[in-house]
Amino acid sequence: MRYTVVGAGKSGIGAATLAQDLGHTVFLTEAKPHEQAKDAAALLLKRSIDAEFGGHTDKSLLADCIITSPGVPPSSPLFIEAEKRGIPIISEVEFAWQQIDPMKNPVVAITGTNGKTTTTALTAHIFNNSGKKAIACGNIGKAITTVVKDLEEGTILVVEASSYQLDRVSTFRPDVAMILNITPDHLSYHGTFEQYCAAKYKISQNQNEKNVLILNADNEASLAAARLPNRAQILPFSLHPLQQGAFATDNSIRFAGIGSVTSSQHKEEQLMTIDELRIPGIHNVYNSMAAALSARAFEVRNENIRDSLMSFRGVEHRLEYVRLLNNIEFINDSKATNINSTWYALSSFKKPLVWIAGGRGDNNDYAQLDDLVRKNVRAVVAIGEEKDAIFNHFSVITRCIKAGDMQDAVRIAAEQASSDDVVLFSPACKSFDMFANYEHRGDVFKETVQNL
Repeated sequence: MRYTVVGAGKSGIGAATLAQDLGHTVFLTEAKPHEQAKDAAALLLKRSIDAEFGGHTDKSLLADCIITSPGVPPSSPLFIEAEKRGIPIISEVEFAWQQIDPMKNPVVAITGTNGKTTTTALTAHIFNNSGKKAIACGNIGKAITTVVKDLEEGTILVVEASSYQLDRVSTFRPDVAMILNITPDHLSYHGTFEQYCAAKYKISQNQNEKNVLILNADNEASLAAARLPNRAQILPFSLHPLQQGAFATDNSIRFAGIGSVTSSQHKEEQLMTIDELRIPGIHNVYNSMAAALSARAFEVRNENIRDSLMSFRGVEHRLEYVRLLNNIEFINDSKATNINSTWYALSSFKKPLVWIAGGRGDNNDYAQLDDLVRKNVRAVVAIGEEKDAIFNHFSVITRCIKAGDMQDAVRIAAEQASSDDVVLFSPACKSFDMFANYEHRGDVFKETVQNL
């Protein structure tokens, strides 16, 4: 079979090498010029995989199937022409799924506007800490196509799935699917919020009665998935009491009316207190409930779930502790690429904040953060393409200062902070104005803080 792989990022390289290992003919096409993708080009050359850089030629259409990488928009002329010619287009997640035997390797798939990475890492942590083997993959670290070949039987794949990846699935059917929350994001790619939601909902479109769909009952767009044609067992989670699922009230996380997929249901049980969670913020209460429900679907004991939640320290670039200097905490939240994610970050601390924000906007509505800024933020330091918009919006609420680059922003924030304050880097914006990705951005922030 002839495959064209679009994109030379981690998922594209993973798909191309997997397809080659399976004996298929592979051609990779990358829009970036060769000079900007030297590492990928060298790997492809070493593997003798035919490739082109700097644009997509007609050669890319000489395929039986096209595998697309995340972020390549549906409006790409390549895809439009492929659809005219009747060439199937699938995502890297769909291609990987086609190589998995679900009887041997169960799949947990996690999507949502915010919390995906933390919940994916947390879910894998619970499994591995409870005597089951699990691999976190997908949008988190390893591309799923790099782990599906020669999997040990019984290994659970915990897949972080973005809307980009789900947009092109057709047969993907996870044993457990989670929709953590949905708020407006990536609209430049999907076109409308409705289309963005539709991509997220594809995570459960093929599930059956033996599968589980975990939903945030406090988020209307997430809960709406329960009203779609769906055969899976639905388990909600909420900050309000539920008859079935998981909920958190009175400083307690509880299960209600759930067993495993196969066992009988049972009554309400206390799992743990919220204070026992190692990771801060109400958003992590939500993430912990979702991960806990997933573990229960695999018959993990409450004691193991509780011990795992108490030992999980979080993920890099998400409310990550960096340093204490002059009694000022520096926190890296570079993964906060939208307003909703930063809302959770700003609400996670009781100490006064000096907030560093900015980057490339995506029709950002900063008014959603006004109340938190009034209540919690001593000063705002604005950077990147959005610095003028951030300054103009928040300067009427609190002290606001523009910075030229990351080094300038960290220096100014440190000067504005007082003893027992927190300097929080939570951009609320994409990273692509100044950095390769949010990881690069967070690394630069941490390095700058360490050099103070």
